[in-house]
This record gives sequence, C-alpha cells and structure tokens, in this order.
Amino acid sequence: MAEIHPTALINPKAELYDDVKIGPFTIVEADVVVGKGTVIGSNVVIADGARIGNDCKIFNGAVIATDPQDLKYKNEKTYIEIGDNTIVREYCTLNRGTADHLKTEIGKNCLLMAYVHVAHDCVIQDRVILANAVNMAGHILIEEYVGVGGMDPIHQFVRIGKHAFVGGGYRVDKDIPPYILAVGEPLTFGGLNSVGLRRRGFTPEVMSDLKKAYKLIYRSKLNTSQALTRIEEEMEMGPEVQHVVNFIRGSERGIIR
Repeated sequence: MAEIHPTALINPKAELYDDVKIGPFTIVEADVVVGKGTVIGSNVVIADGARIGNDCKIFNGAVIATDPQDLKYKNEKTYIEIGDNTIVREYCTLNRGTADHLKTEIGKNCLLMAYVHVAHDCVIQDRVILANAVNMAGHILIEEYVGVGGMDPIHQFVRIGKHAFVGGGYRVDKDIPPYILAVGEPLTFGGLNSVGLRRRGFTPEVMSDLKKAYKLIYRSKLNTSQALTRIEEEMEMGPEVQHVVNFIRGSERGIIR
C-alpha cells in the first residue's frame, strides 16, 4: 500500500505501486504512474503524463511533467519517463515532450541536483549527474555516465557523449565528444576524462587508443574530417574509438574547439 500524507492531493486515477510514500501538500494528477518504493517529498507537483520508475527519490518542491515551454506545443498528449533509482532534488523542473519526440526521457540511476531544468524532448541516458542549476534547453541528448558541472546552460539540440565531464559555470553551445573533459570559456577540449574512465574500469590500452584518437582530432593540423579518416585508416577500431568517430560524424552543431 502507498503511504500518503493526509494533506496530499492524489487523483484517484493515478497508479501508485507498492510502498510509494508521498509527503504533505504534494499534488499528483490523473495520468501518472509511480513505481514501487518511490519516495516523493512535500510540495511536489506530478502532472499528467509522468511515468516514474521504481525506488526513485523526488525531493521537496520539484515540478515534474508540466507542459513544455515551447510555443509550437498545441496540447498534444506527451510524456516524461524517469528510470529506476533516479534522484530528483529540490525545485527541479522537468517538462514533458512535444509532438517532435512525444516524450522527455531520464534514465536509471541518475542524479539531478537542486534547481535543474530539463526541457521538452531531452534524452538523458543512465547514470548521468547534473549538478545544481544546470539548465537544459529542448532536444538535448546526454549519453550515459556524463557529469555536468553546476550552473551550466546547455543550448538546444546539443549532444554530450558518454563518460564526458563538463566543468561548472560554462556555456555549452556545441557538441561535446565522448570520454573527454570540457573546460573553459568558450568551452574547449581539456584532455581525456582519465579519472572517470579509470574509476569505471577502462583498461590502459583503451585509454591509450582514445588519447591517440583525440590527439589527431584536437592536437594535429588536420581538420576534423581528415582526422577521422586518419583514425579509421591507421588505428585499431575498438568500440570506444568507433563511438568517437560515429559521434563526431553525426554532429550537426559541430564539436567544441
């Protein structure tokens, strides 16, 4: 059975699974699903279209699944999905999708610190950490195991590759390739995210290959297309290096300098 504070307003059509806990003055609308073991704090708003996984923690004042802040939105039926074990801290605002993607997606085991904003149609994969007051525009992709420092605004349609780390207080207006550090204003390549990769069990051989690939991309006199061709011609294409090549070839906004 769900444990619901008597001052909370829960629409009887909402689906609350076993062991859900809901704090005082929280509002849960009709078209909402909350997975087992999820704990929702006080003064939270869970609007229509929320699909929240198991064992999540949603802290005081968070607002989830409200209408996208997009003038093209015409009240179409859209959703936001939040994966298991994800933590949403105080006063985060997470919007649903639009007709473009129909949903906003946040993966499993993520941590969204206080005051994070996730706009419409964003896709955040598993084990992503967004520090305080990261502000995301629409249609952003953040791949798995990314860390983003506090106060970073991220431009619409930007992609951040897996295992990258972005320093705090910087404006993100171009794609950030996987496995790297991004620092400075304007945002630039700061080397391989070596500490993060070692913590996650990447072998010295894989890290060496990634360093060689990024040396060609960022430290040679080749343009990006030439560097990618050299990587494909001269290097052993393990899955990590192949992902780097594919990610950069698929960039529409261009990558950071």
